[in-house]
Amino acid sequence: MRVPLIAGNWKMFKTSDEALAFAGDLARRVADAESTEILLCPAFVYISPLVQALRGSGVKVGAQNVFWEDSGAFTGEVSAPMLKSVGARYALVGHSERRQYFHETDETVNRRLFAALKGGLVPIVCVGETLEEREAGKTAAVVETQLRQGLKGLDSNQALSLVVAYEPVWAIGTGRTATPELAQEVHRSIRTTLGNLFGPDASSQIRILYGGSVKGDNVDSLMAQPDIDGALVGGASLDAASFERIIRFKR
Repeated sequence: MRVPLIAGNWKMFKTSDEALAFAGDLARRVADAESTEILLCPAFVYISPLVQALRGSGVKVGAQNVFWEDSGAFTGEVSAPMLKSVGARYALVGHSERRQYFHETDETVNRRLFAALKGGLVPIVCVGETLEEREAGKTAAVVETQLRQGLKGLDSNQALSLVVAYEPVWAIGTGRTATPELAQEVHRSIRTTLGNLFGPDASSQIRILYGGSVKGDNVDSLMAQPDIDGALVGGASLDAASFERIIRFKR
């Protein structure tokens, strides 16, 4: 059985004081939420203090990105060994904003994926189509290509450490959300592709998250879908009460 994962991506928000206050508030709110895995992905500078603040709470901390080399003359980059050494457990790879603003490609997603695995981090590989691609009927083809190229060279055992996040670009930060039925259709297609790549046993164990304006008023219907195993939450993860509501989704 796939354990639901609710991940909050804070993007470039919160000061240090705000981050620590949030951590204390959330830890108290979800102390009894044992059936769902909870993850926060703050800015790099808050990973270490949040790991300390959340120790013993069950809330895990991850990174919003990871570089593909362990060390070297790469000013401004952060490696998997660095992240692991301060307590990070996960790393987002290929988020749509990284693709859009920082020219991330399927090739660099692939390199970051293997760096995360080598460094002992769980990669959350993000895929999704733009509005133009959806309107052109290219959603399935675009997502399949992103998966095949981004996961190239991965074997079935390594795939068991993988999380995939489907985040339709047209729904991120816009308030628009794919209907549960549309989201399930893409998630089912993703699981089929994962089965073709790694076999049915592995694909049945890989968690696939939905990301794209997930809120308290739509999480229940999204999580009721058979192939949606959690959520990658943006804006709604910045408020402890709204994030708690999503964590306490009802199926």
